[in-house]
Amino acid sequence: MPELSYRAGALLVALAAVLWSLMGLAIRMIETADAWQILFWRSVGLLPALFLLVAWRSGGRPFAAIRSVGLPGLIGGSGLVVAFAGAIYAIQATSVANAVFLFAASPFLTALLAWPILREPVRPATWGAMLLAALGVGLMVRQGLALGEGMGAGSLAALLSAAGFAVFTIALRWGRVGDMLPAVLIGAALAALVAFAVTLAGGKSILIPAREMGVALAMGAVLLGAGMTLYTIGSRAVPAAELTLITMIEVLLAPVWVFLLLGEQATPSTLLGGAVILAAVAANALSGARRKPAAGARRAV
Repeated sequence: MPELSYRAGALLVALAAVLWSLMGLAIRMIETADAWQILFWRSVGLLPALFLLVAWRSGGRPFAAIRSVGLPGLIGGSGLVVAFAGAIYAIQATSVANAVFLFAASPFLTALLAWPILREPVRPATWGAMLLAALGVGLMVRQGLALGEGMGAGSLAALLSAAGFAVFTIALRWGRVGDMLPAVLIGAALAALVAFAVTLAGGKSILIPAREMGVALAMGAVLLGAGMTLYTIGSRAVPAAELTLITMIEVLLAPVWVFLLLGEQATPSTLLGGAVILAAVAANALSGARRKPAAGARRAV
């Protein structure tokens, strides 16, 4: 593959973020299926797309790539099950804006876990950004608890999702896994199995209305699968700190789609808390900027 320019890489990453930003809108289009049913069919849609991407990245040796991630990949994949399920439930239970702003706290949870587990030092600027983000999270979670049990549970599920992705990232760092995609593939497979088991254990059918099944499959294959392909290609030409800033497009656009198309509005506390979290993420990325391309792990619900 010819070397990608910075401009082309940044454009591909931005397009990936736009696709991911549509996830909340897609989940809003599903009215009867619960979080586990959605997770199952979304994972079923994602698996073929991810498998093809891993096969391409590994030079036609996908199973060798999957085996190479070993135990860290299995632990990380298990973290993704929590991340994926929590994200879907959060979007169903609270506003899209509230959910995606809380998802943005994931890098700080990763830093907190990396400190005792991996002995990775936390930069003073990151400590300051984490305190700022904690203020934003506090504003949003407090509001969710005040508005009722569903909103509060949704906020907590969003934080649990962020923690699940932090576990995924820590596991890959611990195992020095250079390519996150095989671990994501393991996570998608585990998510499908867990969602199937939980659905049957709850006395429900895995079958959902055809329209909703189509939406969930498209979420996996197009929004997640195609988005991850664009991100994987584009991230090779973009420094890590700038990747963080570009992918913030996802968080900014997600509430816009549901407002424009469904009339869903965010509360002032959600917008204020979200702005504080995004400011913390941006400040942390800029303070640690490196002019070194790095295709690191990132979250997508």
